[in-house]
Amino acid sequence: MRTLSIMLSKKRRNAAPKKLTTLGSQSGQSLIELAFALPVLLLLAVGVIELGRFAYIAVLVGNAARAGAGYGAQSLPQAVDKPGITVAVQNDFKDNAADSANLSLSSTDSSVSCGCDSGGTITTAGCTTILNPSAGTCAAGHWVVIVAVTATGTFNSLFNYPGIPGSITVSRTSSMRVAQN
Repeated sequence: MRTLSIMLSKKRRNAAPKKLTTLGSQSGQSLIELAFALPVLLLLAVGVIELGRFAYIAVLVGNAARAGAGYGAQSLPQAVDKPGITVAVQNDFKDNAADSANLSLSSTDSSVSCGCDSGGTITTAGCTTILNPSAGTCAAGHWVVIVAVTATGTFNSLFNYPGIPGSITVSRTSSMRVAQN
């Protein structure tokens, strides 16, 4: 039994130097692999961050358009109050934009359309009696007024990428039915 343990200990002593010599010849391989992979990983990370920033401003612009449509949908007088709708859009954008220096809301537009709703299908008609003598009444269904608000923002990228524009315009439209009191 004792000779067996002596033989095993001799084998272990002989095996250790072989392992060290094979590891010693490959010691810089991991560093070279990291040097090749790191720029690709950093470029991928920056791309993901830029894509996230673009999605963020797209959501902000969409929410701002929805806030303007919500303001206009409260009543018929508010549906045609373009300055009030613009203020609602701008306030929503400013309140929710964490980085207002790099994010900007460039324009706001609103419009009102009218028509008859018959089973979920809206047939458009003029909103005033000048354009439509039967404005406000429908032969079939009921009269609806819809306010549509379009908000436009600008996304500015952090870096200049070849073949990709430095700023991208993001435009979102939101429509809501106006409450008729």
